[in-house]
Amino acid sequence: MPQLPVLSGKEMVRILQNLEFTITRINGSHFRLKHADGRITTIPVHGNEDLPKGLLRKIVREDLEMDFDEFVRIYNKIK
Repeated sequence: MPQLPVLSGKEMVRILQNLEFTITRINGSHFRLKHADGRITTIPVHGNEDLPKGLLRKIVREDLEMDFDEFVRIYNKIK
């Protein structure tokens, strides 16, 4: 299993927008993004703070419905 990158909330939102997610609403520092196929996720954007590893794993596995290899491959393309 590849090592997940350390990302801030801003970077994660940018990656998701490249994956065709759109921002549906912003409530305080939490961005809600939705994909046309119905997947929804919420990303906390607290300045330039990094997302906790457990939260990043949860977002990738459950919200994006991807495996870690695929996410790291996409991240390396976008980076």
